[in-house]
This record gives sequence, C-alpha cells and structure tokens, in this order.
Amino acid sequence: MSNKEIRQLLAKLQNEIQKTELDDDTLAAVRELDTDIDDLLDPEGHRAETDSVLEKARELETNFATEHPTIERFMREVIDVLVRMGI
Repeated sequence: MSNKEIRQLLAKLQNEIQKTELDDDTLAAVRELDTDIDDLLDPEGHRAETDSVLEKARELETNFATEHPTIERFMREVIDVLVRMGI
C-alpha cells in the first residue's frame, strides 16, 4: 500500500472519529498517533519509534472495540497496513 493509500485510510478514520463523541484524552491519543504515522511516512521526518506507534494503535483499537466498532475496524485496518508496510 502506498503512502497515498494509507493517508486516505487515515482520513476515513478521522472522518469517522469526527462523527463520534469521544473524550479529550482519546482525541489527543488519536491526534498523537496520526502525527506519529505521518512522521513515519515522511522520508524527511524524525522517524517515530515504530514499536511505539503500533502499540499506541493497538491500545486505541482495544479501547474502541466495545463502544465504537466502526472506529475499531478502521484502527485494525491501519494496523494491518502499517505491518504490511514493514512499519
């Protein structure tokens, strides 16, 4: 999957999050994850810690599983794509 495709998937995730009422801590965690992923995809970026990014994504996926299954599905897709990309 190309950087463009992962960014489109992230945009879909953000769109779904905007339609959902989430607490401030969760929103901050999602923003931080988005920034970290952008950094990983940017060849000029500082390269966020790969394991840390995947750990954050998995924690968010777990948090969304019971109350927000649609967001959880998008998070799972993001994780799968990052793993396939070798991130």
